[in-house]
Amino acid sequence: MVTAQRSDVRRGRGASEQPCLAGKMCTRWSRSKAPMQAPPLDFSFRGISFVQDLLTEEPRPGLKPIKRTKEGRRLTQAIRLNNNTLSDLTEFTDIMKQLLERPEGIYWIDLSFNDLPTIDPVLTTYYNLHNLNLHGNSIHELSEVDKLAVLPHLRSLTLHGNPIEEEKGYRSYVISILPNLKSFDFSGITKLDRSTAAVWRRMNIKPKKVRKRLNDY
Repeated sequence: MVTAQRSDVRRGRGASEQPCLAGKMCTRWSRSKAPMQAPPLDFSFRGISFVQDLLTEEPRPGLKPIKRTKEGRRLTQAIRLNNNTLSDLTEFTDIMKQLLERPEGIYWIDLSFNDLPTIDPVLTTYYNLHNLNLHGNSIHELSEVDKLAVLPHLRSLTLHGNPIEEEKGYRSYVISILPNLKSFDFSGITKLDRSTAAVWRRMNIKPKKVRKRLNDY
């Protein structure tokens, strides 16, 4: 029995299959098993305009080298793409699969100081995402934040420096939509923040009305 369990761990490398949409099984990586101590793959300040350029651009060297597989894929679950000129994340998933050994386990993505006008839905497919930096972009609609509500492990988010920061109730809105956050815009979320967000939500967000069918009468 013990031998079988050890064999499973070697094969799965900390992964488990769980039900996903459309009856399919999705592989979700255990964050405790992922190489979270590895330095991030750093493409910051590279003048990158298209995600595809990551395949030909050389990442910035760090103090500690990132280990690679025999195929050349990096063993890290963190990536820095900040201070570039990205306006969309087309082919992001495919590029990550080519660069990283276990892209499903990504826990930190830094996309700050780019030209992103929206929060791309591709970011919501990274189940283990813990830290997401989006400050200094061009996000105009506060409702874009709603997309991130599907990420159960998201604990740190930055959005300051986007046009949405000027929206009334900006901080309260984000905290009410993402109640699991521990830090927002590099500021810890306090009990007062949460109570303020709860009051703001009751006063400003009306619950959706459920339409009754004729057969219900």
